Amino acid sequence: MALRSGKRHARRRKPRSFVRLFLDLALAVAILAALAFVAGHERFGTAETRSGMPQVVDGDSLTLGGARLRLIGIDAPELGQSCVGPRGDYACGREARNALAELIGGRPVTCEAWRRDRYDRLLASCKAGGVDLNRAMVERGWAIAYGNHDDAERSARDAGRGLWAGSFERPQDWRRIHGGMAEVSHDGLSAIGDWLRSLFQGKMSGQETDGGETG
Repeated sequence: MALRSGKRHARRRKPRSFVRLFLDLALAVAILAALAFVAGHERFGTAETRSGMPQVVDGDSLTLGGARLRLIGIDAPELGQSCVGPRGDYACGREARNALAELIGGRPVTCEAWRRDRYDRLLASCKAGGVDLNRAMVERGWAIAYGNHDDAERSARDAGRGLWAGSFERPQDWRRIHGGMAEVSHDGLSAIGDWLRSLFQGKMSGQETDGGETG
């Protein structure tokens, strides 16, 4: 009788283990969902603000005060990329760079960034003379939405502006084919990854500094 009773107790533990596993999984999913929500609505850390006369690298990148900045939420053709327009092939990467330079118009820019990407570039929102450069590049059709400004992309596509006047490879596809820098969309999940990477790198840097001072 004691043996049978023990078996009954053993059988009863299995449902509890399954329930516990299910609850752990549900909790993990809830935490990830919360992190994604926070990443989409909040900014990690303290903003870095840069102002001055920039050097336009391409349609979504600037150099400002010695810092490399990547315009967040958009993706422009790479400098060496070609597209097809109403009159045939053209250097859309250079056209995108010219469009960004035209928007800046020789004025100083002010950029704010809350995170860095895997290449240590500041992911920034930039303005020149009150013009939101990130959004304006998408509205004019010389960049596509890359985590933000989807409505501006729809407007440019429907009106056939810029890249949308013809056909083109999405910049991330062009980079993959031609061996360019691998980038992920600047959405909430990538924000978490960038934040965790910078946190880890900061800790590692701090450990190395401590070691150097004591060694």
